[in-house]
Amino acid sequence: MNAQNEKIYRLLGEMHKDADCELDFGSPFQLLVAVILSAQCTDKRVNMITEELFKHASTPEDFVAMPVEELEKLIFSCGFYHNKARAIKEASASIVEGGGMPTDREGLMKLRGVGRKTANVVYAVAYGGNAIAVDTHVFRVSNRLGIASAKTPEETERQLMAAFDEDKWGHLHHLLIFHGRYTCHSQKPDCAACLLKEECNYYKNGQKV
Repeated sequence: MNAQNEKIYRLLGEMHKDADCELDFGSPFQLLVAVILSAQCTDKRVNMITEELFKHASTPEDFVAMPVEELEKLIFSCGFYHNKARAIKEASASIVEGGGMPTDREGLMKLRGVGRKTANVVYAVAYGGNAIAVDTHVFRVSNRLGIASAKTPEETERQLMAAFDEDKWGHLHHLLIFHGRYTCHSQKPDCAACLLKEECNYYKNGQKV
């Protein structure tokens, strides 16, 4: 991890002292469900949905038994509810068939209905593993800053893993999300309030990145 990336990591930490997962959950499985629901949906909305959802179903067995139509009604307001209901049902069935919730990233990625980003979030947040989950915020901010230069989330993930010490990966993920969520917005980034202006390619190039 070079001096420049150490500085970026430190400045992100100064700006976002409370950076952490903002999804509410009571178990690793519940986090998995919440992350599936969070695709193209705010964490605030997901937390509103899961507060009610987990009263009806809170375990893989519960979701396997729940009719998909009932599940869709409960998660309707998060958008893409057909696909998300199917993913939750498939992941739940995989967990039941496999004898329990996987605790490693490879096992999580083998679950039906679970993608790489979701597996990385659950591995890092629920189990304290070292992983970087690249969502739209992480992709945008890391490429704007210049700590990645990639066209795909997976390529961005590889570049960030190479650029930062492994014990920093999990927290870096949250720092980049918070920065994208609260400062480096997609349309109107708040560059005036950002401590990283002098480190940022987007700002130094006249916001053309």
